Amino acid sequence: MMPHVFVYGTLRGGGRNDIARYRPAPKFIGQACIAGTLLDLGAYPGIVLGGERRVKGEVYAIEPAVEAALDVLEEVADDDSGEYIKRQVRVEVHGQWFDCLVYEIHPTRIAGLEVIESGDWIAHAARSDAAFSQPKD
Repeated sequence: MMPHVFVYGTLRGGGRNDIARYRPAPKFIGQACIAGTLLDLGAYPGIVLGGERRVKGEVYAIEPAVEAALDVLEEVADDDSGEYIKRQVRVEVHGQWFDCLVYEIHPTRIAGLEVIESGDWIAHAARSDAAFSQPKD
């Protein structure tokens, strides 16, 4: 059985690191939300799992080779000293539950980061890009 992953940032469809570019091709399961707080790290987000806030993302079935590539991208370390820690969360998609891998930002890296109130990285990044492209007075 293939593992599933919940992606919430640049790995989402249309994102800078769109998961569709990985091989073997991940299979899109659906959009979902999970409990967590989304933080802005500049070029990409991080999630802190749990709490009252919701984070929007997508669920994909992936091959182990893709999981290994994502571990490298997210700088997961065996001793949990990397940028992200790989967690497992149950995620509902269209009434079905999936055990999903989620890459949570390491707690030592969250101090002073801006909370993305919408919980939606793609919308947040689009607004930020639009703000940077506005002409200056």
